[in-house]
Amino acid sequence: MKTILHFIKKEFLQFRRDPKMFAIILVAPVVQLLLLGYAVNFDVKNVHTAVLDFSKTEMSRKYVESLKNSGYFAIDYYAEDYNDLTELIDNGKVILGLTIEKDFENNIYRNEPAKVQIILDASDGNTAAIAAGYTVGATGLFAKRISADFLEKKGKKLSLVNTVTAQTRVWFNPELKTRNYMIPGIVALLLMIVTLILTSLAIVKEKEIGTLEQLIVTPIKPYQMIIGKLVPFALLGFVSVMVVLTAMNVIFNIPVKGSVLFLFVSTFVYVLSSLGLGLFVSTISKTQQQAMMLAIFVVMMPMVFLSGFTFPIENMPQFIQYITYIIPLRYFMVIIRGVILKGVGFAELWPELLVLLLVGGAILSFSILRFKKKLD
Repeated sequence: MKTILHFIKKEFLQFRRDPKMFAIILVAPVVQLLLLGYAVNFDVKNVHTAVLDFSKTEMSRKYVESLKNSGYFAIDYYAEDYNDLTELIDNGKVILGLTIEKDFENNIYRNEPAKVQIILDASDGNTAAIAAGYTVGATGLFAKRISADFLEKKGKKLSLVNTVTAQTRVWFNPELKTRNYMIPGIVALLLMIVTLILTSLAIVKEKEIGTLEQLIVTPIKPYQMIIGKLVPFALLGFVSVMVVLTAMNVIFNIPVKGSVLFLFVSTFVYVLSSLGLGLFVSTISKTQQQAMMLAIFVVMMPMVFLSGFTFPIENMPQFIQYITYIIPLRYFMVIIRGVILKGVGFAELWPELLVLLLVGGAILSFSILRFKKKLD
């Protein structure tokens, strides 16, 4: 035990000699949280719109005004013809082109269908789908309003007795901000960067400068060296998590709603797998450049893509979904989002924690065996 403690002390002394390491561990995660927290946002607040109004009547102006007053649309341009409208969409100046037919007002007064054409730039399918939903909803609201006005002018009252109304209750993210959903996932990514990449780089660096060979010829046993190497990075990972969680609460006003103790227990289990992966990368890398490339492109990026961080796993092909079962980040994403956003704990998330423990334990055990073989 004394040997392990001395080894851990040696690692921290080495960190202290490298001020850049503390900047990477304490400052870089907060900077990345700020950049990603503000940048990763799929909310559509202003649908940039161009209107081609063939009607040019009071009713068509009221319709356009109703879109503007909904708070979702920015009427940036009024096109003169279809060529003008097409050019605005092609150049990316607007994502929505709205064409109002010539007989728009007359058809409304004659109680006939009044048509508008919606042209969407669907290069970004998500934004286009949201913009289409906004337009359909605002148009339906306008239609109800003018129907109610006509009935009122005739001395009738619109009866709502037989209509069905839906009462919406939004749980966990009342403001429907994608930032609230993405930032807990960013915390998991930053933890993986600190533990996976820095672990692999630190061990490979000792190979490069020759100190690892010097340690091998000492009486230190392989398991002591492994523990002495992994414990400091685990502790630094926890420090990084605490800094990022504090910044998340202070800057983005996203507190941890569930059990902080359960979150840290789950984090410890997750760290086992990321440390194991970092240790594995160090055994197959000869230089720090190799370790960096392998850690990022072979390990980290596939884990990000297949963990459900940005893309729902349910939307992936079936054979890809099977692969995601061996990704530790998949289970930790469910845990950290559940604890932070929903306030759930062990009773709801124990299956994910159990699988995470099994996967993480298997990865760490395999990596330790391979590393011991290298030492022997």
